[in-house]
Amino acid sequence: MAYEYKVVQLREGLVGGKMSADKLEKTLNEYAGKGWQLKAITAVEVKGRIGPGGVDGVLVTFERPAP
Repeated sequence: MAYEYKVVQLREGLVGGKMSADKLEKTLNEYAGKGWQLKAITAVEVKGRIGPGGVDGVLVTFERPAP
């Protein structure tokens, strides 16, 4: 069986802050409703648009059978 994947980048504001559980839960439920299944969550430093620093974020990988 073939699969397709979607990777979603989540982060909080450029000022920093922790990833909110509510934001992650909303994203998981949104994609689950479209037939996507969670495959992995990976913590990353996401580069901001201003300055050399980054903010904490996550890459959320989803999987579902290809059409």
